[in-house]
This record gives sequence, structure tokens and C-alpha cells, in this order.
Amino acid sequence: MTDSDATHAAEPHGGGVSQKLNWLRAGVLGANDGIVSVASLVVGVAGATTDNAALLIAGLAGLVGGAISMALGEYVSVSSQRDSEQALIHEEREELRTMPEEELAELTQLYRDRGLSEQTAHRVAVELTEHDALAAHLEVELRIDQNDLVNPWHAAVSSAIAFTIGALLPLLAILLPPPEWRVPVTFAAVLIALAATGTIAAKVGGSSPVRASARLVIGGALALLATWLIGTLLGTTGVV
Repeated sequence: MTDSDATHAAEPHGGGVSQKLNWLRAGVLGANDGIVSVASLVVGVAGATTDNAALLIAGLAGLVGGAISMALGEYVSVSSQRDSEQALIHEEREELRTMPEEELAELTQLYRDRGLSEQTAHRVAVELTEHDALAAHLEVELRIDQNDLVNPWHAAVSSAIAFTIGALLPLLAILLPPPEWRVPVTFAAVLIALAATGTIAAKVGGSSPVRASARLVIGGALALLATWLIGTLLGTTGVV
């Protein structure tokens, strides 16, 4: 295999790209939310009290409620996207059935807009229409692959599992160390985990690991600091 072949082999030309990106997006969002939301919750509680029972209850409530909320949100969101894609596919199929000549002319024009000559564009449009007219129009007009639609169940399950895994880290970090070390250990564990999450997501998605990690770490640090300060303020003033 040549260097050029190896390079192109690594590019996402195969099927299932939308599904892979869908899983990745849901997983990264779930893990990030699990880490940050539960960490912020338990750190805020730890700022007000050192009671293990209170920390455990808060952490578990945040974990269970967050995982269900993330799964439901992903399911609804991706279902809406899939419904829209299926509606567009149905509309395009009807247009091909009722006005095939107009659709052929439209496809020809779309290829002309991409830089092909009139003759070449027409030939390409005719050959693709003869092969699979619907697939040709969906790809060029709508950027949709009817065999690679996003799956709401995949997104929901991926998000819930990722959230749960992410949430377990701050929950254990706040419960296992001695009281005086709980907040520093949780801060360190969460920021390291966010950096790792950003790096993994960036490498899989082909973007910059530094930029992705920095966004997550900075956002997570601000969330932890804000909730810890609020919890500490409430605890020291005797409000709770």
C-alpha cells in the first residue's frame, strides 16, 4: 500500500459515518456532562458539609437523574433529526415519481454548479439516475445517505452509559479521600478526566487535542469553582 493509499484509507469514505459521529458526539457529551455536573454537585455539597451520607445521596441522585435526562434528551433530539431526514427522503421520492424530467434537470444543474460542463454534468446526472436516482438526489441536494440515518436509541444508550461512567469518577473522588483532601482530589481527578476526554474525542474526530481539552478543562474548572464557593458560603454563613 502506498502512502497515498494509506492516507485515503484513514479518511471516512465508508458507510456508517453518521452513526459513528452520532455515537461519538453522544458519548463525549454524556461523559463530559457526567463528570462536570456530578462533580459540581458533590463539590458544592462538600463546601457546605463533610457528611458522607449527604455527599453520597447528592452524588447518586445527580448520577441517576442526569443519566436518565441525558438519554431522554438525546433520544428526543436525534429522533427529531431522523424524522426530518425521513420526511425529506419521502418528499424527494415523490418528486422523482411525479416529475422525473424536472428532477433530472435539477441534478444536472447541481453538477454544473460544482464545476462540470453542461455535457459532462448531464451525462453524470443521467448515469446516476439510471443507477439510483433517489440516492443521487439525496447525496447532492440534501447531503443525506438513506442507509446511514442517525439512530436515536444508539445516541440515548451511548449518552446514558457515558454519563454514568463519567459521573462515577467525581463521586468516588469525593467519598474515598479524607475530608481535608476531598475537594483538591476531586478537582484534580475531574480536570485530568476532562483533558483525557477532550483528547480522545479530538483524535477520533480528527481535530486539535489541545483546543478540545482546553475548552473542557477551563469550563469544568469554572463550574467546580463556582459551586464550591457557593457551598462554602452557605456552610460558613449557617444557611445550611
